[in-house]
Amino acid sequence: MANNKPFSPPFRTGFGVDVHQLSETRDLCLGGVHIPSDLGAIGHSDADVLLHAICDALLGALNLRDIGFHFPDTDQKYKGVDSKVLLKDTYQLVLDKGYLIGNIDSTVMLEAPKVNPHIPAMQKMIAEILNCHIDQVSIKATRGEKMGFVGRREGIKAYASVLIFREQ
Repeated sequence: MANNKPFSPPFRTGFGVDVHQLSETRDLCLGGVHIPSDLGAIGHSDADVLLHAICDALLGALNLRDIGFHFPDTDQKYKGVDSKVLLKDTYQLVLDKGYLIGNIDSTVMLEAPKVNPHIPAMQKMIAEILNCHIDQVSIKATRGEKMGFVGRREGIKAYASVLIFREQ
């Protein structure tokens, strides 16, 4: 027999993924950090695939749909918006449901430039936005090895998984 009470387990996980095309006319923002590059991501916002994937993972953990539902690209309010704002607003939804960050595990796929030198700055930025410890934010980077749209430098992709827990 179904119970009408909302189900609220102490731990929840979520998964997010985002992709954007690359262009010579845009800057590259990744994890809230500007990265020098000859190519940047195209999007309605600043096209920060890492922050978008984390937003989707957080939203998914609480069954709150996706980033496009909350911040639609048809709304001029979000035209060119800094994705750090989107992550902050997404995290407020998590807090409103009574949860905190356990940890984030993410991977960025980009052929060039090298992401690894920028990971500490991205971790710091994300930890500050989410009011968590830097050790709770894992960011890894890989290339497309010249295969697929990432390998041909046509696009960038990011994956994120999160664990959230109910605040005591």
